[in-house]
Amino acid sequence: MPQLRGKNVAAYLDLRSRGIFDAGTLSKLNLKILRGIVLQDSKDFTKVWTKSSKSTIFYESGRIYFENYQCCFSSLPSEPQLLYELPKRSKAEKIEDALLCQCPLDKGLPTPSDQKPSLLALTSNNWLYRFSAVTGQQLEKVYLSPHHKFRYLGWDVSQETFYVKSIQNKVTSSARQAGFNQNTLLYLAVFRVFPLQLVGVLEINKSIFGSTVIDVVLSQGVLAVSHSTKTVKLYSFEDILNKYIRTELVLGEPCHSEGGKTVGEAPFGIPVNIHINECPPVLFEVSCFDNGVQIGGHPWHYIFTLPHKKHQGSYRICSLKDNTLAKHGIQDMKCCSLESDWIYFHPDDSGRIIHVGPSTINVLKILSELESDAQFDIVKEFSITAHRDDAASHINVTSSGRTVKRRFYQLDDDPDRETFRMVEYEDELDLLAVVEVTHREDEGKAHVRLHDNNTGALLKRVPLVESWDVTYSHELFFDRDTIVHIEQTKNNNFCCHVYKISRGQADE
Repeated sequence: MPQLRGKNVAAYLDLRSRGIFDAGTLSKLNLKILRGIVLQDSKDFTKVWTKSSKSTIFYESGRIYFENYQCCFSSLPSEPQLLYELPKRSKAEKIEDALLCQCPLDKGLPTPSDQKPSLLALTSNNWLYRFSAVTGQQLEKVYLSPHHKFRYLGWDVSQETFYVKSIQNKVTSSARQAGFNQNTLLYLAVFRVFPLQLVGVLEINKSIFGSTVIDVVLSQGVLAVSHSTKTVKLYSFEDILNKYIRTELVLGEPCHSEGGKTVGEAPFGIPVNIHINECPPVLFEVSCFDNGVQIGGHPWHYIFTLPHKKHQGSYRICSLKDNTLAKHGIQDMKCCSLESDWIYFHPDDSGRIIHVGPSTINVLKILSELESDAQFDIVKEFSITAHRDDAASHINVTSSGRTVKRRFYQLDDDPDRETFRMVEYEDELDLLAVVEVTHREDEGKAHVRLHDNNTGALLKRVPLVESWDVTYSHELFFDRDTIVHIEQTKNNNFCCHVYKISRGQADE
């Protein structure tokens, strides 16, 4: 491998043309070049496109969705372009939820269409569709049930296995006549993708999991059940599947236990084939505020808040192995703000933790003490801080020149102060995008700060042209050379703004 330090883009391209690198090295090198271009002082982000909508706007992986996923634009070109529009649907066929599926790179698939990205869409009338994410062409469809209202999609294992979840406590008269249990809270249908393959359907029954059950999610092969007693219990879905599945069902084939009706076709749908008749062994249990627990890190740890309101904003980091609280495992910014701070495991798989407050972002890592694993230590790797002139903010000077000191303090997220509103990680460029907002001249002014993911160093600030009204919801996405800002506006409308890297004066 030749030494590349100090070579310019032309030299890299010359080496690539001669086939010196493999595909993985080339991709990494291309992204390194792109990162350098994005961070150049001569390159600015310029707003190239704006589009409004009366319904919620969604963005994922270079695609912008309008009208409940009916209309799709690609954000990859220099200005977003329409990819496709799905045929108009009735209210009964409205798309309730959707997931974007990226095709696997490590194996061949049955048809060429499976090798391209797909959009999974769940409609109001219980149909699950798979569309081409490039053309909008319908590839597959599955009817779920005539008795249970399904509304939510979620990943179990991202891009491999997903689940469809029903709404809660809605047993119809036809379901009662069919003998469905009144203690059933909801139903889960689990599928594999590319192409769609049914894993199974199960019910979450209060007589099995407890009368206090209020919700359930499936993630990374773990069934997480939340209780009104502020308790979360985790179960192995693989063990449930192995022990309680009664019948293997295949989409499009007859179900012999139901008189040969076709699985996944209307009006039959998919019957329950995972029958849990006793509570499975609990893998892990914790009492926490708002039923919120996160698991991650290296080695495995979990983050939670004690289940009392007085502990809100104070986070505990404990070892998953033995529930031991880590040294410095209580993280509390003690901020006085309208919106609380938030904490989560870093999405870069480094095992680190990001703790975000109104004026401070701490990136933490888990260390073992010397060679002993008896206790782990939470240490601060770096911090990102907002500019605050606290001394000046507490002193006013009257027209006569008299100095008056304020008797009250501003909130940490007061609109007049520079405040962090969100943090986005760009994995391919290894950058943290931090949105800072300051209220000036009767409107909010926002900047996107680009920080090095490993050191926290500020590398670039990008001003957003549109104002940022903190009273409405906002989403921001940083994707390679593109920034997408989706905002809620007055009258419950929505607007999407797209920024692209442009040529600076040095390139003219």
